[in-house]
Amino acid sequence: MKALISVDMEGISGIVHSSETNPERYDYQRGRELMTAETNAVIAGVLDAEPTADVLVADAHGTFRNLLPEQLDRRARLVRGKPRALNMLAGLDEETDAALFVGYHVRAGEGPGVLAHTMNGEILDVRVAGRCLGEIGLNAAMAGHLGVPVVLLSGDDAACAEAAALIPEAVTVPVKEALGMAAAVTLHPEEARDRLRRAAADAVSRRTEIPSLALTGPVDVEVDLASPHTIDLATLIPGVSRTAGARTVAFTAPDYGTAYRLILLLAQLATIRPA
Repeated sequence: MKALISVDMEGISGIVHSSETNPERYDYQRGRELMTAETNAVIAGVLDAEPTADVLVADAHGTFRNLLPEQLDRRARLVRGKPRALNMLAGLDEETDAALFVGYHVRAGEGPGVLAHTMNGEILDVRVAGRCLGEIGLNAAMAGHLGVPVVLLSGDDAACAEAAALIPEAVTVPVKEALGMAAAVTLHPEEARDRLRRAAADAVSRRTEIPSLALTGPVDVEVDLASPHTIDLATLIPGVSRTAGARTVAFTAPDYGTAYRLILLLAQLATIRPA
């Protein structure tokens, strides 16, 4: 079987502050080590259940160059760097049997949630067919578009609740209880890793019982953007228009795969500053 492990950083046990997730801050190296160790626990769990599995790990935080390659379990392959197709899900395809989301966080506007946001600070909300989705929902739906179930998610309690509302059958592992944007009651990292290893093995073993999150047919999308400059850029894309809301752009995509790629493009446009 083939498994894709998509690893973000904000939902890793022990991490509560941007100083631990930002390459320019003093505590980032420690955050990288925690992230890599937690990833190794999930790899081990997958291989406990399926010893011959092909395990691909997608570094899915910020620069996509956070996991320490030399410390990663050598039985897995690592996808790192950007830009790349499918962004946080690079390596996912129709042949993938299960996706596992590790270290994920709750969407912008929800909480309390540790370091809650959606893609970046410029995306205020994304609504797909009228439903608010953050990175958990957007990525789970992309996996579902390819017929791949998300069988496990770890992060704080808010992220796990968001995942459970979308995919009740998926295994969730709360490694910390959010007290606010930069505060949590967190498990000891070794305890979190033990729980993740057991949960990953269980989730992979039950993968055929967990449905994928599929959104069929044409998809209506609205994206609330923080910057007027980003809205100006967004409306240069054919089919994207302003709505009555001052911060909102909207479009209709023929299928969710197309919608997902357009949302990723809007997130990239949001990083461009006026000349």
